[in-house]
Amino acid sequence: MNAIPVLQSIAPLAATADLWFVDIWGVMHNGVTPFASSVAACETFRKQGGTVLLVTNSPRPCESVDRQLAGIGVAQSAYDGIVSSGDVSRSLIETWAGQPILHIGPERDLPVFKGLRAVPGATADDAAVAVCTGLYDDETETPADYASLLAKLIARDVPMVCVNPDEKVERGSRIVYCAGAIARAYEALGGEVSYAGKPFRPIYDLALDSGCKLRGGTVAKERILAIGDGVATDIAGAGDFGIRSVFIASGVYVGDGEVIGNAAARLFAKASSPPTAVMNAFVW
Repeated sequence: MNAIPVLQSIAPLAATADLWFVDIWGVMHNGVTPFASSVAACETFRKQGGTVLLVTNSPRPCESVDRQLAGIGVAQSAYDGIVSSGDVSRSLIETWAGQPILHIGPERDLPVFKGLRAVPGATADDAAVAVCTGLYDDETETPADYASLLAKLIARDVPMVCVNPDEKVERGSRIVYCAGAIARAYEALGGEVSYAGKPFRPIYDLALDSGCKLRGGTVAKERILAIGDGVATDIAGAGDFGIRSVFIASGVYVGDGEVIGNAAARLFAKASSPPTAVMNAFVW
């Protein structure tokens, strides 16, 4: 594989796109602080006529994500709309309406059930399905803490809906686990897991539909650019969907002090659809 270009500015690629699919956590903020250069890059792209759609594996509906962004300090002037894994996963959850549902995750993720006939309240002993939005306490827990819970579920052959396929994210200077880590542990036991967020197609279909509506017409895939820090989600998902991508370095995949070109060679050595370019930071 040829060396992946390392860009110092997104501007050259911006000129080749009308629509950006931008990841949020790790690209627009780190869970605590907004990234000023990322916000500025998105604002500049919009001023030049581009459309920015934030496409996130957050387990919350887009309205809740919007409020979270405001709380962190990400300016609304940086984006035109939001599509979340929480949005696209609701149809999977709703298929279990009327049956006992176990919610694995913190209370802050409960908005994903708002307005659905499918509501949580079951335990591992009586659930027909487990809906995983994250860890109950991602500040202190790891997937290992869920071994006994998952053992109960697998013994009863309970399927799982994973609302956030991400396995890890940066929160400030720390790495915390996400729902995807629980889901992968369950799959390793032989459990059945359904996904709709990145890298899976449903969220990209919704994002493309939303982007076309925002722009008032059809957007060709060659005019779409995905920007993200997730190797197995943002970059792999974009490749599978047939659109270009740019990988932004984050502590989840790139070691402290590691040269981005070396990291790219390591991370994408076997990738069937590597990113078009890589960047140390998302800047105009």
